[in-house]
Amino acid sequence: MKVFKTQQGIYVEQDGKYYAVAGMTWDELIAAEDLARYLRGVVERGEAVDALDAAAVKAPIGSQEVWAAGVTYFRSRSARMEESKSAGGGSFYDRVYSAERPELFFKATASRVVGPGQAVRIRRDAKWSVPEPELTLVVNPRGQIVGYTVGNDMSSRDIEGENPLYLPQAKVYDGSCALGPGMLVSSGELDKATGIQIEILRNGQAAFSGETTLAELKRKPEELVSYLYRECSFPHGCLLMTGTGIIPPDTFTLEPGDEVRISIDGIGTLANPVERKA
Repeated sequence: MKVFKTQQGIYVEQDGKYYAVAGMTWDELIAAEDLARYLRGVVERGEAVDALDAAAVKAPIGSQEVWAAGVTYFRSRSARMEESKSAGGGSFYDRVYSAERPELFFKATASRVVGPGQAVRIRRDAKWSVPEPELTLVVNPRGQIVGYTVGNDMSSRDIEGENPLYLPQAKVYDGSCALGPGMLVSSGELDKATGIQIEILRNGQAAFSGETTLAELKRKPEELVSYLYRECSFPHGCLLMTGTGIIPPDTFTLEPGDEVRISIDGIGTLANPVERKA
């Protein structure tokens, strides 16, 4: 099952039909004791509609914070070592990749998140910006993974490469995070063969494309969640991006007017235009 947050309310999709989830906020939905069972009841009792207005679909987030994990794919390790070597940080990322403790960092509040069709941003003071396609975990207040969505962790590679301590500025700013289109509800692990694809369109043509699978993800999602919840409480749950295995070449940077399209098998496609504020 998939759940969509829209301007008209929350809907659960089953076999191509959509059923309204009445009387419940997104925060309450994420915190439900047995979310899958609750949604099955909605489907059994509800009246279906045939389609949702795609323009009305919003990011699948309420009061949750968004966090992210870094250097969880070998490709990410290599790219970040390369970008930061002149600042003396090259070996940091190799050590993180092989360490027991994962890299976890705060990414966004809900107000900085954009949904399907909304513009992600590149920083005005950045010269080298890329999207990072990531499987994103939806975690309830009890630290249980209840669903999955598509995430875009926008990154300013030149700012982080100048000094690893600039990571928050490279990662955290308005419009730096996109989520959607909906949440795949599942308490089980996704198949390692699950594919992640990205395509960046420029003037209607593919400027970059790439793909990977969850088999390349070094750390288990449950491991990442367990570290995040060790000393942090999340009364409304949280979303946790799991890192990227697809990074454009060093010669590539996003430009205003580009469109980023990220797809994850079984979840959907998240599409966002790119802008830079004047």
